[in-house]
Amino acid sequence: MLSALLSPIAAGAQKRDRGFDLSQQSSFVSKGSWMIGGTAKYSFNSMDNFSFTSADKVSSTNYDFIVSPAFCYMRKDNLGIGMRLEYGRNMASIDTAAVSIQGIGLALDDYHTISQDFRAKAILRNYIPIGDSKVFALVNETQLSFGFGQSKLTRRQDPGILGTYQNSYSVGLNVCPGMMAFASEHLAIEFSVNLLGLTFTDTRQIHNQVASGSVKTTSVNFKINVLSIGFGLYYYL
Repeated sequence: MLSALLSPIAAGAQKRDRGFDLSQQSSFVSKGSWMIGGTAKYSFNSMDNFSFTSADKVSSTNYDFIVSPAFCYMRKDNLGIGMRLEYGRNMASIDTAAVSIQGIGLALDDYHTISQDFRAKAILRNYIPIGDSKVFALVNETQLSFGFGQSKLTRRQDPGILGTYQNSYSVGLNVCPGMMAFASEHLAIEFSVNLLGLTFTDTRQIHNQVASGSVKTTSVNFKINVLSIGFGLYYYL
């Protein structure tokens, strides 16, 4: 009687292949291969007496630059470990700007900030070929990062100049899925997005070389930001 009751459950509990077993997938990037390459980003903006909805007579210059070389060694088929280095630099200079928010006026003159960041990232890369394709594949890069940054902010305030300097230290864990395609036998084009991130940051500040302060922050990110999509070129040996 009991066996009769359990037999439908046993039949319903039969193993099904839902695609999570990757041991039988085809080799997209073979064991022993090397990957070298990276990503780069540069943007520049200059305004002269420009007006927005809440800002008027804005004259400013700013740029943003990031370069991130990487290398990876394939320990197994479709699985690699490696290192990514990242350097970023940002500058914003506002000569004049008049801001009005709900009737409250604010003027900025001779405002200047510049910052740079260094990051070292240990990476683990997983490749999932799309069907039996040797050209297209899904790729996921898990990153454990350690960073150091410096920044300086100055602004004019009669009768002199006010300055703030700060150093920041960070540790982060990021998951960056994406897609890649081989444009030739060895050259691949890739795009990815920072989907999940956990970051701890410790910032220490000195104001006018007299007063000091610090702040510690923890941030968790789980969203797709279209503006954060990164493109890269990689060469496989």
